Amino acid sequence: MKQSVLDQLFNVIEQRKAELPEGSYTSSLFLHERGENAVLEKIGEESTELILAAKNDNSQELIHEAADLVYHLLVLLSMKGVHIDDLLSELENRRN
Repeated sequence: MKQSVLDQLFNVIEQRKAELPEGSYTSSLFLHERGENAVLEKIGEESTELILAAKNDNSQELIHEAADLVYHLLVLLSMKGVHIDDLLSELENRRN
């Protein structure tokens, strides 16, 4: 079965967490001395930027900020040991 782009992105995040390659933004989030708090702040920042883009009716900016928010959410899930499959299962359960 073909992996979705979200699965692929989550796998890259997990790989960066395990390998911590130098120069990787994702790795820097896992290495940051403030760790989880830094990611939580990014989620707050990206959420605000998403809201502003929506209020300004700027579709391109809305898409950009939504992608930033989803990325940082996936990093947080990885930090907390939650797999994307758990999130997708929860969303699927809510559909039913």
